[in-house]
Amino acid sequence: MSVELSAAPDVEMFTPSFSSDQQKELAKRLTTFLSEYSYLTDSFIIEFFSEDLWHRLPRTWQTVLQDLSYPQIADLLLDASHKDRRYPSVWPLSLLAFRATAHALAFPRERRVSDSVKPEEFVENQSQSSLLRHIFRKHVKPKKQHEIRKLGMLVKQLSDQTGCRSVVDVGSGQGHLTRFLSFGLGLSVTAIEADHTLVCMASRYDSELLWVLQKEKQKQNCLSQLSETLPIPRHVAGWVNPKASWEVFIKQLKSGGHVGDGPPTPSGPSKKRLRGCDQQICSDVIQTSHSHGSTHHDGLSQDFNKKEAKKEPSAGNCCSGNHRVYEEAANQEENSVQEYPDFVLTGLHACGDLSATLLRHFVSCPHVRGITSVACCYMKITTKENPTPPGLVTPPSSFTPGSESFLSDFGYPMSSWVQTLPGHQLSYKAREGACHAVEDYVRRLREGSELLRTHCYRAMLETFVRDTRPDLRRAGIQTIKKAHLLPFTE
Repeated sequence: MSVELSAAPDVEMFTPSFSSDQQKELAKRLTTFLSEYSYLTDSFIIEFFSEDLWHRLPRTWQTVLQDLSYPQIADLLLDASHKDRRYPSVWPLSLLAFRATAHALAFPRERRVSDSVKPEEFVENQSQSSLLRHIFRKHVKPKKQHEIRKLGMLVKQLSDQTGCRSVVDVGSGQGHLTRFLSFGLGLSVTAIEADHTLVCMASRYDSELLWVLQKEKQKQNCLSQLSETLPIPRHVAGWVNPKASWEVFIKQLKSGGHVGDGPPTPSGPSKKRLRGCDQQICSDVIQTSHSHGSTHHDGLSQDFNKKEAKKEPSAGNCCSGNHRVYEEAANQEENSVQEYPDFVLTGLHACGDLSATLLRHFVSCPHVRGITSVACCYMKITTKENPTPPGLVTPPSSFTPGSESFLSDFGYPMSSWVQTLPGHQLSYKAREGACHAVEDYVRRLREGSELLRTHCYRAMLETFVRDTRPDLRRAGIQTIKKAHLLPFTE
């Protein structure tokens, strides 16, 4: 291992005053180190068995690693904080340098003390937040309950500071945060989500919540209409194009869909009625959504085109007349975009490219007064080799996500400077490994957890699959709860 790969003593890693030159130096060291060991970072655990990765390690490494117990692997190789390192044998300098460099270049992962303590809101009931009303807990797991309350209060605070009563929730999913912001905090929310199925579910849950509120008001002998007192969230089905201009983004928010424009009829949680409602909502969303970025037009220009197509051209001034009408329509469209209300942009678990997309619109769009973004799934940032990572909604067919031009302004790596470094490429699996918590794996090794058996099961299954269908290499397999407790055949 080259000495240059280790952290320089004059650079304190990850300080608040980390300069641009120090960041670039760190990036160089990271790419050099990772490119040298890509055969490890690009591998699946199951391939330790299926592709005999053990014999790809240097022979001197095999000699000292083969006799280590699970807890020793956790302590001596993976745990940077473990101080009492009493090696059972003499390790080669290359392995010691590998370990030291990996930990020196790794981003800090220390957990705050407050993060390890269970929030007070779950002391009485570990599955229900005591600080969140029951209407916002339905269909929501405890972790998400905590998140939507914390982020919702932050968005409300930012809304008050900026004077914006409007919020745009991007990547809104089933609308849990949206409902808390609108029904719970009284904000006017537009939610945009690329998955039509999730948009349908969000509207259905809105209806269920309204039905519950209607019942509660009836009990209180309050006959006022809900639509007069509650801001109803507006749901838009559409894929947010990272390369679209802010004007296109605003048009998408305005004309992307009409689900939630008016209050849903509180019809009660009847499954039969809700299924019918879901079908109608899906139909409405598909008919009214425009998820093709710069190719879509608002309702004004669409109606105009339909009407003009039916007219016979008149003699003499048809061209100038049409030109004036088109010009007037364009002016009205531009004014409509300019007059869009200012808003706070938010995203909870903005996955992959979506987090970077939010920042781009925050910088470029004059209507965005503030932003709160809880990013996640960094490994799902697109690359030329993998333009549609697992679990992401496929972009509209009008885009060509695999092309060089499409990836020139976004995707992995986000830094244009890092793109110039040799060896900067990281596979999806390498990025996934970087995002997953090594602490959980260390704990399993120390405890000799039976969960580790699942890797052997999966490797055995992979061997059978590849023998039968070589094209299904590394195929996604549906997980089964407590699979490690079952015999392999079962």
